[in-house]
This record gives sequence, C-alpha cells and structure tokens, in this order.
Amino acid sequence: MKFPKLKIGNLSPVYPIIQGGMAIRISMANLASAVANEGGIGIIGGTGLSIEELKAEIKKAREKTNGIIGVNLMFAASNFVESIKASIDAGIDLIVSGAGFSRDMFAIGKAAKIPIVPIVSSLKLARISEKLGASAIIVEGGNAGGHLGTDQDSWDIVKEIKERLNIPVIAAGDAIEPKDVNKMFQLGVNGVQMGTRFLASLESEVSDVFKQLCVNANKEDVITIMSSTGYPANAIRTKMSERVLSGQAPKPSSCEKCLKQCTRVFCIKEALINGSKGDLEEGIFFTGKGVWKIKQILSVRKIFKQIIEFEG
Repeated sequence: MKFPKLKIGNLSPVYPIIQGGMAIRISMANLASAVANEGGIGIIGGTGLSIEELKAEIKKAREKTNGIIGVNLMFAASNFVESIKASIDAGIDLIVSGAGFSRDMFAIGKAAKIPIVPIVSSLKLARISEKLGASAIIVEGGNAGGHLGTDQDSWDIVKEIKERLNIPVIAAGDAIEPKDVNKMFQLGVNGVQMGTRFLASLESEVSDVFKQLCVNANKEDVITIMSSTGYPANAIRTKMSERVLSGQAPKPSSCEKCLKQCTRVFCIKEALINGSKGDLEEGIFFTGKGVWKIKQILSVRKIFKQIIEFEG
C-alpha cells in the first residue's frame, strides 16, 4: 500500500496508522506500545482511569516502546483538564480529545509543546478546531465505535472536511480491512485511525469473550444505543445493550460523578467495565459497525503486515 506522509506537530510516524483510544481499560499500555513498535501511533484510552493509573499506564508504555504514544481523553469526563496535565507530566507525545473540546486544552498543549488532536464529526467543528490551534483532527463518522457525534458515515464526511482544512486530517470509522484503509487514503486523508480492528487483537487487554463476540458478529449485531453521557453509541447486541435500547437498564445504585453531565439512566462506566471483562449479562461492548468483517484475532504485527502488503 502507498502511504501519505503524516506529520502532527513534530511527530512523524513511520506509517500513518493511529490506533483508536478505546477507553475503560481496552487501549492500555500493552496495545498502544505494540502499535507504536510497528511504526504507528499507539493511543492509551485514558478516560475511566484515575490520575495515578493514567500516569502508571503511560510509564508502562514508555518502558515497552520508543515509538509514538498518545492518550485519548473524553472531554465529558470530570477530570478532563487534570488528566491532560497529568499526561503531559508523564511524558506523553500527543493528546486526542473525544466527545468535545475546549479552548483551554489547546492553550495547555501549546504551552507544553504537545500536539492536541480533537475528534470531530462536522466541517464546522473541524474549522473551529483548526482556528483554536489543533495540530490535526480526527474525523469520525457514525459508523465508528463508541460515542458518536453524527449519524453520517465517515465515507460521507471526510473528503469535504479534508478539502477545506490546512492541518492534517485523520479519518476514522469502518476502517477494518486493508482495503478499507486504502479506500480512506484514496479520499486524500493524511492518516487513518483504527479502533475495532485493534480491539480484536492479541495485545488488546479485553477478555477473550469480547474478542470472540467481534469475530462472531454479523452486520445486524451492531445497534446504536443512547449512552448516559448523552451521546449515541454503537455496541454489539447483548442483553444489556437491548435493555438500554428499550429503556429498561438498571439505574445506578451509586454515582462517583465521573462525567460532567450524565443522565444517570444507567452507569455507562460500569457497563463498559463489565463488557471489557466479558460479562454477557451486565456488560456493554462498544464496536464500530464494520466489526462483522473481523474473522480472526490477530497480533498487531500481523494487522500491520496485512495493511503494508495490501495492493489495491
């Protein structure tokens, strides 16, 4: 495959492949460092971790690689700014902001000379991000995994945004197979973010039950639910996601106020933790809509090899 050159601030990965920062203990040091060691950008999902856990995970990743390591932090999290500062103190290379962004995060990044990369789903937000000082943006469609900002597929929005921005544009959503990655690059983007494919990798730290759900999934097995964050999200059809869909999810017995705003209809953090552990009764399993394309759990090295050697 022919790759464009991706440059985010002073960072230039060997390959313009970014691993999605899947939160609640999915994208941890093991997965992020494996991606970085193959020449991509490894991302730790920092949301849901305490400040000390976040710092420890960044340190662990640093011990495993000399490659590029970033952290994905959800703007909706109560400790968002504190987590940005802690990540910078721990020596992170870049910060990805999901589910929104704020003016102050760009100022913090600029002062520390750390690239800030927001995830956006519209041209309007892309332009605002560029104006505020984003080093690059990730354009995520409604076919991506986890919390979503649009119901339009990535294929329908990335080209328009790329043509109207001067900073690097990274596409996300439904990039599962090498031909999907190649298709994204044909749209002119500078990089591709892959979450779901790396979720079902040997290095991913979720349970084998979760990984097997990905391998066994069919097209109709991914449904869109409304998370207690207030954002829609794609998840594999299970008992818990069906209960959320029908409005019958159990209300939380306690709340640690991990989100700035929460409907408290159910606890999304608890449900995702249960999912990462493989709890088919109480867990929610976020994935992209293209999860049905995954037929085998592969190593990160094998996933990269397939992409690099693809001839489209």
